[in-house]
Amino acid sequence: MAKIDSIIERLFRESASEMVFESGAGVRVSGAQGVVEVVKQPLSTSQIIAAFAEIAPEDLRPLFPTEGATEFPYAAARGMVNVRFEKTNGAVRAVVSCEPTSASDQTSIRGSLPPPPPLRSPRSPSGGSSRGRSAPPNAGATARMKQLLDIMLQRGASDLHLSSEQKPMLRLDGDMAEIDGFAKLEPDQLKEMIWSICPSKNRDQWEEHRDTDFAHETTTARFRVNIFEDRRGICAVLRQIPNQIRTAEAMGLSQHILDLAFLPKGLVLVTGPTGSGKSTTLAALIDYINRHREDHIITIEDPIEFVHPNKKCLVNQREVGVNTKSFKQALRAALREDPDIVLVGELRDLETMAIAIETAETGHLVLGTLHTNTAPSTVDRIIDQFPPDRQGQIRMMLSESLKAVISQTLCKKIGGGRVAAQEVLICTSSVANLIREAKTFQIPSVMQTGRGQGMVTLNDALFELVKKKLVAPQDAYQKAVVKVELRAMLERAGFKLGEAAGSAA
Repeated sequence: MAKIDSIIERLFRESASEMVFESGAGVRVSGAQGVVEVVKQPLSTSQIIAAFAEIAPEDLRPLFPTEGATEFPYAAARGMVNVRFEKTNGAVRAVVSCEPTSASDQTSIRGSLPPPPPLRSPRSPSGGSSRGRSAPPNAGATARMKQLLDIMLQRGASDLHLSSEQKPMLRLDGDMAEIDGFAKLEPDQLKEMIWSICPSKNRDQWEEHRDTDFAHETTTARFRVNIFEDRRGICAVLRQIPNQIRTAEAMGLSQHILDLAFLPKGLVLVTGPTGSGKSTTLAALIDYINRHREDHIITIEDPIEFVHPNKKCLVNQREVGVNTKSFKQALRAALREDPDIVLVGELRDLETMAIAIETAETGHLVLGTLHTNTAPSTVDRIIDQFPPDRQGQIRMMLSESLKAVISQTLCKKIGGGRVAAQEVLICTSSVANLIREAKTFQIPSVMQTGRGQGMVTLNDALFELVKKKLVAPQDAYQKAVVKVELRAMLERAGFKLGEAAGSAA
């Protein structure tokens, strides 16, 4: 479904006759109730062009939009609509109505355009025939894709895995399971299914690089989608991102973590392996800030996952590859955009990390993620990213800017579902001194004695989940990094571990 479908849906919901998009104005619909403004924020010319270029027929896209008027039908999610797009002296106006354009009108409009360029045939790794990337998906492929997404939501799966010559699979409570009743997916069949939700620019990117990322939104959920290729053919993984953001209170975040939301400046990191819920925790923190501060939030993500409406804060969300070229470019530009809080979806390279630290030092609260397993190792990971001649300077900067590290992992919950075990490092003056003096190996000891300041070791977090009967002792043990210590803690409290745990220790 194209991004604009969620707006066009209001045309049907309001039983309106037409919807108007205009440069420098919001979006309004006209109907029996008069004129209703459905999007109040003024849209730029480039925003409108990008939205309609995505749904324009393939033969119009090479020159879209031409000067003057262009009309075409579009099969929106709720039904057929007619689009009249006008471009005059740099400004644009688009009218979407429920009355389709006649075939003769379409012929006359398209007849004035030059023929489209020939399409490059995509490679077919399976050796069989493959649909051109611009061929529209058939109704069957769209229906199959929708059916799988519905099953995913109904069963509460975190991920949907689609692979060529394999049956569709779900990740349920951390485990992989096949979906009953589905046959193996042929490469060409799967490609049509994926293409039914994939924006055209991402199809082009996949053809060139053999992997691409984008967000797909339905009326009930958003999905982070990665398309890639393996030895059998095209594959995709869709991760569910609920439309409803879980609040910090509902997640049970500690008061010490909530207090981080009121910091005027500094660097706060949420770390953990892939699929550990980092995005959910960060979204909860941004939402908490949005409800309790009156500031400007900028998020930089790839792709945008949770959507944050303005509450008390102004929230601008930028997607890498769509609204900005890269994390580092967007982060550098953010300094000129008057932010109070900046969320960086991933500190994926040295330059982005350096700019994030500088941004935190210059009076901004920066939230970001890293793929590290423990809070103490996060500090070393950051410093080790830099060349030796810069590490002394980075230690000094990090000791002043780093405010907290929340490192988490997801555990199987007794009775179904998953729950996060969160290790929390609060950067007190003692921790700052250890970072500055290159004695980070002593940080775990400081965390043991810093419980009153909000610090929590991973073993303490896992032990607490076992005591609350949320997680089985065996499952907590499997997630521990210092297993011998957790085993001793569990056994002293009367929790028994099986022989498998003993051999693993």
